[in-house]
Amino acid sequence: MTPRFHLFGKIFSGFWLATIAVLGSWLVSSHYFDTGPDRGELEYRTQGQPQRFVMRMIYDLQNLDDRAMRAAITAAGTEHDVDIFLLDNRGEDLLGRAVPPNVEAVSRQLQGIRRRAFLRSGGEHLLAHEIYRPGTGMLRAVFVFRPSRHRLLGLLGSNLWLRIGLAVVISGAICYLLSTLLTRRIKSLQLASRQLANGRLDTRLQVRQRGGDETDELARDFNSMAEQLQERIESQKRLLGDVSHELRSPLARLRIALALAQEQPQGTRAHLARIERETERLEELIGQLLDSQGPDTALDDHIDLVPLLQQLCSDAKFEGAAQSKRVTLATHLPEAIVASTGDLLHKCFENILRNALNHTPPDSDIEVRLAQTGDEYRVQVSDCGGGVPARELARIFEAFYRTDTARTRDTGGHGMGLAIARRAIGRHGGQIWAENTAQGLAVIVILPCPGSGDSGAKINITGTLTCDDGNL
Repeated sequence: MTPRFHLFGKIFSGFWLATIAVLGSWLVSSHYFDTGPDRGELEYRTQGQPQRFVMRMIYDLQNLDDRAMRAAITAAGTEHDVDIFLLDNRGEDLLGRAVPPNVEAVSRQLQGIRRRAFLRSGGEHLLAHEIYRPGTGMLRAVFVFRPSRHRLLGLLGSNLWLRIGLAVVISGAICYLLSTLLTRRIKSLQLASRQLANGRLDTRLQVRQRGGDETDELARDFNSMAEQLQERIESQKRLLGDVSHELRSPLARLRIALALAQEQPQGTRAHLARIERETERLEELIGQLLDSQGPDTALDDHIDLVPLLQQLCSDAKFEGAAQSKRVTLATHLPEAIVASTGDLLHKCFENILRNALNHTPPDSDIEVRLAQTGDEYRVQVSDCGGGVPARELARIFEAFYRTDTARTRDTGGHGMGLAIARRAIGRHGGQIWAENTAQGLAVIVILPCPGSGDSGAKINITGTLTCDDGNL
């Protein structure tokens, strides 16, 4: 929908009207109300007549003889566009020239103790000054600054509406440029938003690296939003592709098993067993997908990490016993209560432990450490599986990501376990990351204590925990 009033029009009209009001008030007041000597002095200075010229002429008029005085007056008229009249007490010019009415008007202002007067008449500016000339007595010298060489300035000085019109045009141009500057970045943001909405996820705004203003901050926020949106959409596309790939393999095996069962009735039992296993794998995969993409629920319950980890370590120890994989829990905490709901944390730590079991070689150790630092709990699961390339440490928490594409189904899984763990820990306001150790890989989980708020940074724990659980 097209806006009724554009932002550019609002800014432009607001600035322009305010400027016109200020300039108009000044022009009108200076034209009608300001008639004091300061106004006259300003006006004759604007005609380009330096004050020293006037003072020099007053000195010459008082001290030069008649011939030199006449020459000075003539030179002033030809070189400076200034007519100079010398009036006596009767108002007559000493040089016998006709006295214009405006000259008479400004000369009559020299009364009492006032020795200087100013007047603007048409395009001319008049300055009257009392002088004393030996042999003649007190005279009134009137300087008439003609606008012949400054017609535009003279015209402006005598025409109020033309001055107002010129002020409106100039102020309008300045306000237009200012409004354009203010709205240009907003228009760029509007265009970028439309491009982003049309699917161009790589759209970004240019941002000045140094300086800048609020529009640059807005552009940075837009770029950050666009980057996050692009990452999420691309992640969803990858997830959709990975899901399709993961579902295609068991479905293909199901079709093959069904075809063999139809062609070889004598082996139906074996084929049905294969179909059952593949169906269970599909059910497991769909369940993991639901766990990783399910809605967030309120953390309206509490769980003790100590018995939870004890039970999970006991189960993992039982599963790894056939290959002499040892699982130990080290902690000095009698309890570690955290806010939770359902079995989110159970699935989280179960997936982390199962990942460690799958990648730890036979006759090796898996160590689980639980400690408290400040208002946070730290759980570290370390294995002896050889670690992960440093560039892939962050990616192992992505859905369906595998560091070794040559692994078998039995050891590789679907690549969903750590993704589910990451989502569960994030739901609890915690953090999870992986680090390579001298023996293998360590997965670290940080969970906030109840009432402490969300964890905001990674925490490095030093030292050794020596209290082992006696049941393991």
